[in-house]
Amino acid sequence: MSLLVKAAKAGSTIVDVTPASARWHYVGFRAHRFAPGERVAIAMPRLEVCIVVLAGHVDVRSPHGEWKDLGDRASVFDDRAPWAVYLPDGAGIEVIAHDAAEIGVASAPGGGRLPARVIEPSTMKRTVRGQGSNTRYVTDILPESEPAEHLLVVEVRTPPGHSSSYPPHKHDTDAAPVETQLEETYYHRLSPPQGFAFQRVYTDDRSLDESLAVEDRDVVMVPRGYHPVVVPHGYESYYLNVMAGPTRKWHFHNDPAHEWMLKR
Repeated sequence: MSLLVKAAKAGSTIVDVTPASARWHYVGFRAHRFAPGERVAIAMPRLEVCIVVLAGHVDVRSPHGEWKDLGDRASVFDDRAPWAVYLPDGAGIEVIAHDAAEIGVASAPGGGRLPARVIEPSTMKRTVRGQGSNTRYVTDILPESEPAEHLLVVEVRTPPGHSSSYPPHKHDTDAAPVETQLEETYYHRLSPPQGFAFQRVYTDDRSLDESLAVEDRDVVMVPRGYHPVVVPHGYESYYLNVMAGPTRKWHFHNDPAHEWMLKR
């Protein structure tokens, strides 16, 4: 099974990854695009959900509450954090677009025990990671310091010609606090949109070793192994990461073959 999920060229649903389609246990991810005034119903009972407003403005309605006019980005490449909504149960959700809009919908097993809430951009931690041609810009949308049952959600912008998720790291072993087991999806965007990026997913023994050419709005699934990204000259990369696993902590292990560069 390929780890690359190609984006649909037309229709509301751009990509749809479920634990069944990914052959794992925790992470689900969908992306939807909207014409002005369009509505999308989301039915994910017994799953916790984080809706990220990637672009445009939307209303979110659910049995847990209603939030109006969320979003203030024209594009994921705008230099600002997104709006998001956390819902403890994904049943009975409706999203209504005010204008041309796009959302990401992260999901994982949930018991409905936590309160629903809007996550405002001003509450999200934004950091610069790496240096030189390994510099990238990170926004923690739903980090482990904020309440959720399994979900971790983060977005990353990587400048042209840079590497990201690098040096290669993995989080596929349940051995906290050294490393935690987390499944992960990468929802890729490129600017300009005709661009591409490369992502490799590989394990120490190379029983998994897949190199992927990624186009705009494709998803890469990372069930295990190291998973670096490289962006060609002339194109900016964005990706939305969704992670979940048995322990809601992000502890990772760098590939020893490449860790030397952190010690210079």
